[in-house]
Amino acid sequence: MNTRRIRQLVPAFEVTEGAGVTVHRSIGTPALRNLDPFLMLDHFGSDDPDEYIAGFPDHPHRGFITFTYMLDGHMEHRDSMGNRGDLRAGGVQWMKAASGVIHSEMPQQTDGLMRGFQLWVNLPASEKMSDPAYQEFSAAAIPEVIRNGARVRVLAGEFGGTRGVIDDPATDVLYLDVALAVGADFSLPLDDARNTFVYVFEGSARLAGEALTQHTLAVLGSGDTVEIAAGEAGARFILVAGRPLGEPVVQYGPFVMNSREEIEQAVADYRDGRLVRTRAAMTGH
Repeated sequence: MNTRRIRQLVPAFEVTEGAGVTVHRSIGTPALRNLDPFLMLDHFGSDDPDEYIAGFPDHPHRGFITFTYMLDGHMEHRDSMGNRGDLRAGGVQWMKAASGVIHSEMPQQTDGLMRGFQLWVNLPASEKMSDPAYQEFSAAAIPEVIRNGARVRVLAGEFGGTRGVIDDPATDVLYLDVALAVGADFSLPLDDARNTFVYVFEGSARLAGEALTQHTLAVLGSGDTVEIAAGEAGARFILVAGRPLGEPVVQYGPFVMNSREEIEQAVADYRDGRLVRTRAAMTGH
């Protein structure tokens, strides 16, 4: 067994998105532009409605997938495919923007805690101009594995013989939400064929003996096993892994393609009302 250690620690910093929502961003920053196939990770969380009530009005995407995991709160999704999603605490939303989608994500609450993550996952060049798709699953649909003081929600990929609700054949994404009781350990066979990160959002933990604190993303190095121990107050974290695409990444805001010419085309298409080329049916429950 060769335990994977921390290769890089990336402190998240505050940025303003949408109509004025403050988020903590780790991937997609000067310290970590991307972690192939991941393009961006935002952690949003506040119990002050002034910090989230404006939401994320209509905005475009092309060339990648948005993967939203709601921890607390209530958000409505609407898009140019005709989908209307009702994302509540514990639910997950997967939107393949591909050739082009315009969507909005708006809070459906005026007080209380709103908290969650949005991850951007790159698409291979062969899929960037394919048809969009949308999936949404409620908290009740997310399988859980409970063992030895650990509760693991399997959003994507497989853990302990349990498969998550989302499959991504291009990058083989694994997405786990792990809660550890005080004194509990978490171990997972996971080789370095997939780029992997851990982000603690409650409590603290130690990964291969090194400290993990809140609002800091840990990129894992080489090896074949992940070992994480809970801190003094327990821990809750997401562990995400994906197979790298190894392709050029050219990004301009909400458009992620493989060349400057493709970006220029995306900007022109959006300007001229041609970004949205197709509709797709929603799946999930």
